[in-house]
Amino acid sequence: MTKLLEIALEAAQRLPPEEQDELARAILGMIDADAEPHILSDKERAAIERSSAAAERGEFATDEQVRAVLSKYS
Repeated sequence: MTKLLEIALEAAQRLPPEEQDELARAILGMIDADAEPHILSDKERAAIERSSAAAERGEFATDEQVRAVLSKYS
């Protein structure tokens, strides 16, 4: 294992379990070179466009709003 990867994994261990799982899924997705790319639906593209426009306007969810959404999945 490289030193940089070791540092990254040590940092990841300090994240909450949900974030660790999200990071693990992202890493595994990058490692699986044979995986087919996800083709976005029109609905997904529209959602991304709305999100990008909101971000450009500086509109972001509050910490309270994020916690409310995350609590639905805990």
